[in-house]
Amino acid sequence: MDNNVICWFEIYTNDIERAKKFYNAVLGTRFSDAPMPPGDAPPMKMSFFSKMEEGSNAVSGALVQMTGVAAGGGSTIVYFPCMDCSVEESRVAAAGGTVHQSKMSIGEYGFCSICVDTEGNTFGLYSMQ
Repeated sequence: MDNNVICWFEIYTNDIERAKKFYNAVLGTRFSDAPMPPGDAPPMKMSFFSKMEEGSNAVSGALVQMTGVAAGGGSTIVYFPCMDCSVEESRVAAAGGTVHQSKMSIGEYGFCSICVDTEGNTFGLYSMQ
């Protein structure tokens, strides 16, 4: 197994449809809804950011709405790659989110923006330009 920096992420939501609309508006992402897990799992909805392909090193993840797990504070920051993060950052407010930190230089490592989605989750946008 390859050692990737990130292999999966989940962003917890209070309203999964609102979150899907937000990420679609900001990133152009399409989602694929997952079936409910079998067994005694708590009631939940899950929608994948992209299709995982066998043998792929690509990172993917899902929005998750689960009984007893609230969105917001204390969530992990996930960074989405962009050509120029200011482009996606410019879409955040119109999609219902807020920009916490506008595009800033991180030196030789590129640039990033820190934003908050409609569910109160912090996320980052990353680019080299």
